Amino acid sequence: MLTSNITKKKFKSRINTLGVVQGNLTKLLLIGFVTLLIIIVVAWLAEIDQIDRFFAQIHYFQENPPMWVEAPTKKSQYLLLPTILLFLIAQGIMRISSTPKNWSRILVVGILLGLTIRYLSWRSLSTLNLIDPVNGVFSLGLFGLEFLTISSSILGLFLMLKVKNRHKEADYFSQAILDKSFQPSVDILIPTYDEPEFILERTIIGCQALDYVNKKVYLLDDTNRPEVKKLAAKLGCEYITRFDNTHAKAGNLNHAIPQTNSEFIVVFDADFIPTKNFLTRTLGFFQNEQVALVQTPQTFYNIDPITRNLGLENILTPEEEIFYRQVQPIRDGVGGVGCVGTSFVVRRKALESVGGFVTKSISEDYFTGISLAAKGYRLVYLEEKLSAGLAAENISGHATQRLRWARGTFQGFFINSNPLTIPGLRPIQRLAYLETFLHWFINVSHVGFLLMPLAYIFWDVIPIQATAAEYLYFFLPCYFVNFTVFSWLNYRSRSAFMANFYHIVFAFPLVVTIIQTLLNPFSQGFKVTPKGIKSDRYYFNWNLALPLVIFLALNTISLCLGLSNYISHSEVVIEQTKYFNLGLFWSGYNILMIWVALLMLIDAPKQDIYEWFNLRRVVKLEIDDRKLWGITTQISEVGAKIEVNQKIPVNLEAETLPVKLKIIEEKICLAGKITNIEMNGEFPCMEVMFEEVNLSEKRQLIEFLFCRPGQWQRREAPSELKSLWLLLQVLLKPRFIFERKPKEKGMKVGQI
Repeated sequence: MLTSNITKKKFKSRINTLGVVQGNLTKLLLIGFVTLLIIIVVAWLAEIDQIDRFFAQIHYFQENPPMWVEAPTKKSQYLLLPTILLFLIAQGIMRISSTPKNWSRILVVGILLGLTIRYLSWRSLSTLNLIDPVNGVFSLGLFGLEFLTISSSILGLFLMLKVKNRHKEADYFSQAILDKSFQPSVDILIPTYDEPEFILERTIIGCQALDYVNKKVYLLDDTNRPEVKKLAAKLGCEYITRFDNTHAKAGNLNHAIPQTNSEFIVVFDADFIPTKNFLTRTLGFFQNEQVALVQTPQTFYNIDPITRNLGLENILTPEEEIFYRQVQPIRDGVGGVGCVGTSFVVRRKALESVGGFVTKSISEDYFTGISLAAKGYRLVYLEEKLSAGLAAENISGHATQRLRWARGTFQGFFINSNPLTIPGLRPIQRLAYLETFLHWFINVSHVGFLLMPLAYIFWDVIPIQATAAEYLYFFLPCYFVNFTVFSWLNYRSRSAFMANFYHIVFAFPLVVTIIQTLLNPFSQGFKVTPKGIKSDRYYFNWNLALPLVIFLALNTISLCLGLSNYISHSEVVIEQTKYFNLGLFWSGYNILMIWVALLMLIDAPKQDIYEWFNLRRVVKLEIDDRKLWGITTQISEVGAKIEVNQKIPVNLEAETLPVKLKIIEEKICLAGKITNIEMNGEFPCMEVMFEEVNLSEKRQLIEFLFCRPGQWQRREAPSELKSLWLLLQVLLKPRFIFERKPKEKGMKVGQI
């Protein structure tokens, strides 16, 4: 045993040494690449002969491109024909196949790949302006940013040719769970750091309500709080704590694993509540011994801060939807499923074979999944909403979450679980995981796109040498068809218009985070997203807004100067009008995008820490000796709003109005007080706040509100035209101006 332990320590030491060497090599390659680029640029600006001649030769080829990257001139009236034809073909395919099927997706992806390669060929062979170093630097820089974005797009399209849908498999495998022929033991782990007790209570009760007998629920408290220990005891939940926070969430989970013994481990974040059929739908996949992990999507029971700040609640879909509806099924098709840290089941034997959860990165979930895949295990993604959690409740928390994910991802370059170097992965799996890095990297492109219009005015450059005819012939088909099918390909989870705003809001802080991580990957630890907060006023997040305000000012100056030069017919404009001048259009586009992005950063008030659900249920009310009937419009853990279908006396006082309430369908009986009454036509609407409920009633309420199978339905994002109309409305009627005061409560009882 001693020899075995020594061998394990030596092995871990060797692995850690390899990780350090790999991290240092990554840094050296990065620094070397950047240094080389700087040397080339400086040498070109200094007009060194060899560099000058090299770029002059490239410029000659740009001025004399192959015929197949030139727009026809004799029949210019037909330049729009490719765009119109391809648009009609795409529309026809989408009409025949309202949701992507294998055949329709392959056709559309094939068209997009062809158009993208055609556009990239034109951009690289015909449009680069290398006439002098200044023009050359901006032209090549813009092309580099485009190439980065296009590379991510091409990789995504290539992976999209094979998509997995596991619904029928889940139906088949779940039969063994339902007939109890497959009933393995399950440990449910709930790691917590500083979440409020009422949030933990929901999650514990939800886990205990799962329709599965052979399970045990553990609360892993990383803050050693006596009140949390007391809560676990009250709810009958196992409690595990430790006396330090080493390696944050990963360390917390790894500390608990040896103290549990079931065959399978389920992890839920402290704010995630499963529906009762979570284990029924997921456990059956593990009848295949090669399956190590089953991941389900995250969904949220509250409104995310971006949609709330724009006043578009229940209209826009959350930002994460595109990842869980499109990206994860794509990766599942090639064996590159990403573990997302919550709402997943993992085989204990497989997890122990990779040494537990990865602790070197704060994205422990993602790299643990990679380690399992590299061991030859299968990771499965089941695209069914089987749990719901609490989205970040303000824009600051939202940013904290995204920056943590980006930092954790790029720490992967410096650890042993780097998907580009870890042994055991197939090339197609490496490509799937590479797409994650590219996803974050394209924020560099978005910052560049915000700055690029300034080059037209402040440096008098022409980054793209192209005529209006060439834009119509090469750019428009690629852009317009992409724009048309974007929402269809991601199963209506997000429109193309909205996708751009999400990128712009966090582009600058993400780029700063990426640079900091690449230079000093482990300088910052795990930052928990704050939950259970409320606010009674509007708040503008200046920390996130400042870069956008600067970009807005620069683009506004650029637009004004550009219009002035255009009106005065300056020499620069005369030179630039030989080609289609994107500067004015681009500045105007950036200004529009930044204004909407700034509105996203104005946090709207959130005056209640509890969530109210729009649920209609028949209720019976008992007030003194009177019995009334009504229908709920909203219900929460603390109260209900009820439309009463009978008249009530006008002399009732709120302080003397205890009420007994029974939700008929759910057979839930509660006591409370009427705190508010409004008249809705002839009949009143009541607000009833529950008195302190006992544990049995609390369980009934939480199971009813959060745990009903199938209750978390997917919503469809608005179409592109509707998205555009909504954004114009947001600009013309900003929420923080037109909804300054919270809606007035209804009249107090006795005022009717």
